[in-house]
Amino acid sequence: MPQTRQLAAIMFTDIVGYTALMGNDEQKAFAILNKNRALQKPIIEEYNGRWIKELGDGILASFNTVSDAVNAALKIQEACAAANDFQLRIGIHLGEVVFENEDVFGDGVNIASRIQATASPGCIYISESVYHNISNKKDILTKFVKEETLKNVKEPIKIYEVMMMNKSIIATESKKENVPQKSIAVLPFANMSSDPEQEFFSDGISEEIINMLAQVPGLKVAGRTSAFSFKGKNQDLRFIGEQLSVNYILEGSVRKSGNKLRITAQLIKVGDGYHLWSEKYDRVLEDIFDIQDEISLAILNAIKIKLLVEEMEVILKKYTNNPEAYQLYLQGRFYYNKYAGAEGFKKAIEYFEAAIKIEPGNALAYTGIALCYLHLWIYNYLPPEKSVPQMKKATQQSIQLDDEIYESHLVMARMKMYYEWDYATAIIEYKKAIELNPHIAETHEQYALCLGLFDRYTEAIEQISIACSIDPFSIINNYHAAAIHWMAGDFEKALEYGRRLVELEPNFFGGHLFAGLSLMGWKRYEEAILELELAVHQNYGSYTLHFLVILYGVFGKKTKAREVLEKMKNLRSTQWVGNNDIGAVYMALGEFDEAFQYFEKSIEMHETMMLFAKYDIRSFPEFEQDPRTIQLFEKIGLPYK
Repeated sequence: MPQTRQLAAIMFTDIVGYTALMGNDEQKAFAILNKNRALQKPIIEEYNGRWIKELGDGILASFNTVSDAVNAALKIQEACAAANDFQLRIGIHLGEVVFENEDVFGDGVNIASRIQATASPGCIYISESVYHNISNKKDILTKFVKEETLKNVKEPIKIYEVMMMNKSIIATESKKENVPQKSIAVLPFANMSSDPEQEFFSDGISEEIINMLAQVPGLKVAGRTSAFSFKGKNQDLRFIGEQLSVNYILEGSVRKSGNKLRITAQLIKVGDGYHLWSEKYDRVLEDIFDIQDEISLAILNAIKIKLLVEEMEVILKKYTNNPEAYQLYLQGRFYYNKYAGAEGFKKAIEYFEAAIKIEPGNALAYTGIALCYLHLWIYNYLPPEKSVPQMKKATQQSIQLDDEIYESHLVMARMKMYYEWDYATAIIEYKKAIELNPHIAETHEQYALCLGLFDRYTEAIEQISIACSIDPFSIINNYHAAAIHWMAGDFEKALEYGRRLVELEPNFFGGHLFAGLSLMGWKRYEEAILELELAVHQNYGSYTLHFLVILYGVFGKKTKAREVLEKMKNLRSTQWVGNNDIGAVYMALGEFDEAFQYFEKSIEMHETMMLFAKYDIRSFPEFEQDPRTIQLFEKIGLPYK
């Protein structure tokens, strides 16, 4: 066949986790390969595509038009989701290629292959050249993902995702037709300052406006995490409004130079793109509090919300009048919100403490310190003796300074629940926090976990659903939604949230963790092993490893379980290994005496994860029936059986 050079849409597909599957079950791997081939071939032909070749578990195809390539990819992903046996990554690029002897070569092929490799499981990623060809097609929705330098490609490539029409990436049980009339998302204000380090300030202003509006009765405000997920993506506001289920969007920018500020803000109606209100503020730093008040009140006026005097006082309440202390507090929040591990939390504490030095009565800064130490302790970044006393002290100071803000009661509730195991007081504090501000997703999410521990699953699911409706793109909300359904034994719903987590953040271990635990609950052990091994790879530590051992124990793979036990013991030289995690390993191995010794140590140290041990234990009936198990939970103070 003669060599021809032409413009073509090149599509690469690849089976997620196929290499690991081949290593564990060769026969099943070949069966999936055949099923994948049978699924894709007729669809590629239906859309006038050209099946080029198979590359291991990958398939290379070309199309004459971009529309055919994208529509074929959408139909392939829909068919794959319906089959529910495996997941695909798909990458598409439009470029000049060379056809010769039933094969295809060139940069266009390489770029499509590299884009496919970056795609999230179950997703379709496309290059900018493909995006430009389909951006005017109303029936194909896209979103910008990232700009990336691909291997052997000179210039950075902008990558977009083609959104599946039936793909539920919003973790909410409500329908879009139920969008409240009074609903708004505050997008992160753009940092227009010459110094990129001032991003904390533009982010902080956006977050403060969110917090102010969240206190308005009758107004639904999209949570911070969800609103900030669109940061820097320059997407159609109608699409953002649909994704966040809101009718109004506030966007703006901040330019800060020394003591001078320029802040712009505009309120847009999602339905028709109409600008209801816009304003530009040229002020000095000392005026920042007034500017935030003016923006919030202008929004309420534009969408016709009237407030009572006492409601106005709550919304306009000031927690500091010192611009320097305020900036330090915003920097603390900036690093706390990153959830960037030990160093991030420690840096946040430094800024919160600096704010308190200037203004000792800053209750919000104390709540920030308490939360940072809580995470440093729970995630084993610091030993209890270096984190718990500081957490308790900051919590007490925050509530003494101001017991009329939800933040103080939320940190108190979390300390009472996770460390002191004083559940009655924790529930009182959660309810008080919700009473003070019912529009904060984190409060409902944490209260849901507490209710779940007491087997109050109907109430727990109601609370986590509220959290997800407020902040649908929050990784933590979706993670704990998966956890609560798994705790309740609803493995179908837990798997659904696990898959959703993979869509939202492919590099977060939680999606694969709950997919694996749900599959284990259905006794689909081989599939569960693949998912839990991915979770361990993404977050290597005793927490993820102990779940893998439980699966090995249930599946009868004792040798594998002992191998992981050795890995966990070796981990002790570099990181904290929970006593409850090691106890679970010995339980899975059938060595109950050793298991009880480690569980007792965990209880003595008030390790948080011991609260959730009963969900591991339910996989081992003999251990469940041991009288010592009931005694364990009597010490913890939780119901058991």
